[in-house]
Amino acid sequence: MTAKFRSIRLAACVIAGLIAAPALAGSAADSISASDPFVRMVPPGMATSGAFMLLKNADDKDHKLMKADSPVAKAVELHTHTNEGGVMKMRPVKDIEIKAKGEATLKPGGLHVMLIGLKQELKEGDSVPITLTFEDGSSKKVDAPVRKIQTEMKMQMKPGMQMDMHDHEHMHMN
Repeated sequence: MTAKFRSIRLAACVIAGLIAAPALAGSAADSISASDPFVRMVPPGMATSGAFMLLKNADDKDHKLMKADSPVAKAVELHTHTNEGGVMKMRPVKDIEIKAKGEATLKPGGLHVMLIGLKQELKEGDSVPITLTFEDGSSKKVDAPVRKIQTEMKMQMKPGMQMDMHDHEHMHMN
């Protein structure tokens, strides 16, 4: 290999690195932090659970969480709760927006990550790996401990409201 060829090859590598660096440095995953992640402990035999966390965006532009994945579930979806005629219903959402310099709260009774078709029992203290994928294709892995929590949603519900879990199409998956 000639010295001239090595110089050209080195220059090409440096240029490729300079082109790729801005794309990597400015990824949504680098700008978004996930604090206090946790997964709700559910009774043995229950096939669904929810994952919750606070997503903070340090960037000057909006970002979107597009999907989530976890090896503990057959399917993972982004969800929210809606009040339809006094009945709380879970509904999938296509994405979760995290505004520039803002945050998105994933919590019981609101936006959350739905773990559907659990492949294993989730015990208190276990850690559930969740991969969050953003609009630019970048991803972030979050380890969410399993917590036993009270149903906060009941406290937030107004008198006369009902909870309709049977309307959710995934609730009966095994």
